Amino acid sequence: MNLSTRGFAIKLLAPLVALGASALGVFGQASLTVNVDKPVHSVAPTLWGIFFEDINLDADGGIYPELVRNRSFEDSDQPDFWTLSDSNGGKSAFAINSNQPLNSFNRHSLHVTLDGSLTLENKGYWGMNIVKGDTYIFKLAARTAGSFGGPLTVRLLGESGNELARGEVTGLTQEWRYHSIHFTAATGDPKAHLQISAAGTGSFFLDMVSLMPGKTWKDHGLRIDLAQSLDGLHPAFMRFPGGNWVEGEDVAHMYHWKYTIGDIDARTPLWNTWGYNTTQGLGFHEYLQLCEDLGATPLFCINAGMTLRDSVPLSRMGEWIQDALDAIEYANGPITSVWGSIRAKNGHPAPFGLKYMEIGNENGGPDYRQRWALIYHAIKDKYPHIQLIADVWGGHPPSPAPDLIDEHYYDTPEFFMRQATRYDNYDRKGPKIFIGEYAVTQHAGKGNLRAAIGEAAFMTGMERNSDIVAMASYAPLFVNLNHRAWNPDLINFDSSRWYGLPSYYVQQMFSENRGDVSLSSSVESPQTESAPNAGAIGVGSWSTRVEYKDILVTSEGKTLFSSDFSRGTEGWKLLGDGQWTVTDGALRQNSENQNVRAIIGDKSWTDYTYSLKARKLGGAEGFLVLFRVNNDDEKCWWNLGGWGNTQHGVEMNEILTQAPGSIETGRWYDIRIEVKGPSIKCYLDGKLIHDIRRTSLASLYASATRDSKSGDIILKVVNGAADTIDTTVHLKGANKLAGAVNAIVLTSENPADENSLDAPYKVSPKTETFNIKFPDFQHSFPGNSLTILRVSDRP
Repeated sequence: MNLSTRGFAIKLLAPLVALGASALGVFGQASLTVNVDKPVHSVAPTLWGIFFEDINLDADGGIYPELVRNRSFEDSDQPDFWTLSDSNGGKSAFAINSNQPLNSFNRHSLHVTLDGSLTLENKGYWGMNIVKGDTYIFKLAARTAGSFGGPLTVRLLGESGNELARGEVTGLTQEWRYHSIHFTAATGDPKAHLQISAAGTGSFFLDMVSLMPGKTWKDHGLRIDLAQSLDGLHPAFMRFPGGNWVEGEDVAHMYHWKYTIGDIDARTPLWNTWGYNTTQGLGFHEYLQLCEDLGATPLFCINAGMTLRDSVPLSRMGEWIQDALDAIEYANGPITSVWGSIRAKNGHPAPFGLKYMEIGNENGGPDYRQRWALIYHAIKDKYPHIQLIADVWGGHPPSPAPDLIDEHYYDTPEFFMRQATRYDNYDRKGPKIFIGEYAVTQHAGKGNLRAAIGEAAFMTGMERNSDIVAMASYAPLFVNLNHRAWNPDLINFDSSRWYGLPSYYVQQMFSENRGDVSLSSSVESPQTESAPNAGAIGVGSWSTRVEYKDILVTSEGKTLFSSDFSRGTEGWKLLGDGQWTVTDGALRQNSENQNVRAIIGDKSWTDYTYSLKARKLGGAEGFLVLFRVNNDDEKCWWNLGGWGNTQHGVEMNEILTQAPGSIETGRWYDIRIEVKGPSIKCYLDGKLIHDIRRTSLASLYASATRDSKSGDIILKVVNGAADTIDTTVHLKGANKLAGAVNAIVLTSENPADENSLDAPYKVSPKTETFNIKFPDFQHSFPGNSLTILRVSDRP
C-alpha cells in the first residue's frame, strides 16, 4: 500500500423480509443461466487470502498483545507514554538514558531518580484490557545505581484507580537482571493501566517493561480474538509484512526481516512509515507461525532495494539479494543449514513451507527492473520452485517474466462493478495475476454495505477468471480505532472488542463457499444508473490556490443560482482544510491543501447549464468544478489541470474521460458545464473539451462454481441496484439436483449502513433453506445484496 495511492424470493416473499430485502420495490426482470454440465476451468485454490500490513497499529497495540506501550523506551529521546508522579514536590525525575544499555540492539533505558516516593504509570494503547480471573505475565529488566535497592511495587489498576492485581520486584542489583511476576486479575477492566511505585532515595534503571496475557491464540503469542477474526476468513494465503512498511521512508528505515527474529529484547525497533515506532514483537518468525496456524500459505514481501524516496546503488545490492535467499532458507531450510538451524532454535524445527515471494511493493521504472532481474536470477537459480511476484507500476512487466503480477485497486463501488469484467479478456499466456490490494475507499463511510457490494461484484469477476487471477487480498486488514491512518479497514478493534465491516462478511462468504471448478454462466439484467442525474454545484481545489466569480446556474431559460458575495461565504458549505475568503467580488481559496471544496445549491437540480470564471493563483494543479453533488464525500467534478497539471478529466465516482491539458497561473478562464440526463458537455474558453454520454451499470453480477467434494453447485449473485430484481435462474444440464437450496444473504435496509463495536452484526449474513423445483426457478435478489445459493447436486 502506498501513501500516495489515491479508486430468491422464489416466489416465497416471506423469507425476503427476514433477509432484509429492499423496501424500494422490484426493479425489472433478469435471468441467470448456469451450465452445470459445462465446467470451464479449476478455481485457483489460493484465490482468497489476506494481506497483513502494520498500518493502523495493527501489530503493536493490536494482534501482538503487549499491553505496555514503549516498553523498551526506544520510541524517542523522551519517555513517551509514561508518566511520573511523586510525593516530594517534584524532586524525583525520569529520563531516557543510553550510557549502559541492556544490549547493543536496545540502546535506551529509563533512568529514574528517586527522592521520596514515586509512581510510574503506563496506560498502554488507550487502556489495557484486563479480564477477571485471567493470568498476566509481567517482566522487566532492572538495575540500580547508588543506594536504592528496591523493592518496586507493581500494580494493575482499573480506570478509576481500583486495584486489579499486585506484585513486587525485589533483589535489584547494579547489573542488568530480569524479574517477572505472574498476576491473576481479581476483577477486570478494558481500560486498566500499569503502575510501578518505589520509595527511598537513589536511582534505578528499567528496560523491557512488559505485560502480556498468559493466554494467547494457540499459545503462539497473539491476541486471541483478533487471531480468531483472521481464522474466520479461512485465508488460503497471507501476504506480509506490508507495502510501504517494507519499503521504508529511506534506506535507514527499510524493513529487514533479520532484525525481527530471536530474543525480543534484541530485536531492532523500527520507525513505521505510518507514524509510530514498532517493537518488532510480531516478526518474521511470528508471521510464518501465524500462517501455519491459519492454514494459510505464506507470501513474503521483501524489499527490492528501493524505498519511498530512493534506491540502493546496484553495487550494494548483494546484501538485499542475500537477504532474500536467507529468508527462504530460514523458512524452508533443513536444520542442518545456517538459517534453518536458527529457525529450529527459535522453536520450529520443521520447515514453514514458504512458496511465494514478492519482490518490492508498488515499485516500478528502470530502477525496479534492474533490481528485479538481479534478485529473480539469484532466487530461481537456488530455489526454482519459489513463485516470484513482481510489481508493475508505471510500465510493462519486468524481465525475466514473473510468475505473478501484483495489481492494486482503490476506488468507488461503481468502479469495482465496472471492473467485474476486467479479466474476461486478459492474455492467458502471460503471468498470472495477484490482486494484492483492493478495496472501496470512496463513498465507503467507515466501511458501509454499498462498498462491500462493489467489492463483491468485482470478486465475482475474479472467481470467473480464476484461471488467470490466482490470488486476491483485501487491504488494509486491521485498524486500531484509536489510530486510523487509512480508511476503511476490514477488521476494527479497541483494547477488548472487534467487529468486521460488511466487507469482512463478503470476504468470509466467498472464502467459505469457494468451489473448485468454475462453471459457465451468463447474466441478463436491467441497467442501473452509475451516478445521480441531479445535484447541487460547487467549486474547489487540489494543492492549488484559486478564485472563482460570476457563478451562474440556469435551466430552460430560468436562473437557478447566481453568485452574490456581498455576505461573504454565507450559504456555502465549506469542506476540507481550506482558507476561503471573498476578495474583489470573487470567492478565493488560499490554501494548497488537497480536496478543498465549497458547495451550494439544491440536490434536486437536474438538467442545467453551469458557468463561471476561474483563476489559478498558485500551486500544483488547477480547478475543481463540482456538479450533480449529492453527498459531502462524493467525487463528482470536472478536474481541470489535475494529475500534476497534465490532464483535464471528468470524475463522477470514477474517471469518465481525460484529455491532455494544463492551467496557467494568473489568467481568468471561462468554464461551462452542460448536464442533461446522461449527457455531460464541458467547455473551456468556449472550446468543447469533453462530450460524454454516461453509461449505466449492470445490475446483477454472478459467478458459479461446483464443490467437487460436497457436490454442491454454488452461485454467487450480487445485486448492485437499489431495488429488488426478480430473476429466473436456469440450471442447464442439472438433472439430478435435489430440491433443497441454502441461501446466504448479506444486505441491509440502507446501503450506507455500517457495523460498529456496539452493533457488530448490523450488516451480516442471514441464512435460509427452502425447497424448489429444478432446473428452473424464480428468485428475487434484494437491492444492494450479495446472495450465495448452494444447491445440492446429489439426490
